[in-house]
Amino acid sequence: MGATIAKQDFPVSKARRYLEPGPVVLVSSRYEGESNIMTLGWHTILEFSPSLVGCMISAGNHSHRMIRESGECVINVPTTDLTDQVVGIGNVSGARVDKFAEFELTEEKARHVAAPLIGECHASFECRLYEDALVEANNFFIFEIVAAHVAPKPEYPTTLHYTGGGIFMVAGEMIDRSKLFSKDMLE
Repeated sequence: MGATIAKQDFPVSKARRYLEPGPVVLVSSRYEGESNIMTLGWHTILEFSPSLVGCMISAGNHSHRMIRESGECVINVPTTDLTDQVVGIGNVSGARVDKFAEFELTEEKARHVAAPLIGECHASFECRLYEDALVEANNFFIFEIVAAHVAPKPEYPTTLHYTGGGIFMVAGEMIDRSKLFSKDMLE
């Protein structure tokens, strides 16, 4: 057994530093002819089939209304090459700025939703609202991924993981333990 690690009390308001669920994403939306992008770090996979993802989108965010009304969005995964755009997008409101133009990002047509893909992102997941029971009380949307588009290389891109305070971790070294898993757990 490994050695125990001494711990000290830590502010619960900063627990996100250790619990952020995955890479920062750029969520694109389209409603009434207007496109928008928001930076999002609060998301989680909920189910494999159907492929469900939950996202907390604050009601104060311009994208909240657009996604609520349209019932769809695209979750785009940027790499570290887009770090400055990720931060910039999160610092301005789409109600005042055309973020695609401002941050020189390319709108690409999706196959199943009106919201655009972001051409410069490594992956884009077209989503439709699956469940909205938690939106009113908790701003928590549950989406079904209806189409996925992923660059074939690199297989494991360098993604951003926000820890708060303007600090990001970058996806790092990969550790392969696939031989330790049972076959049914590798899907």
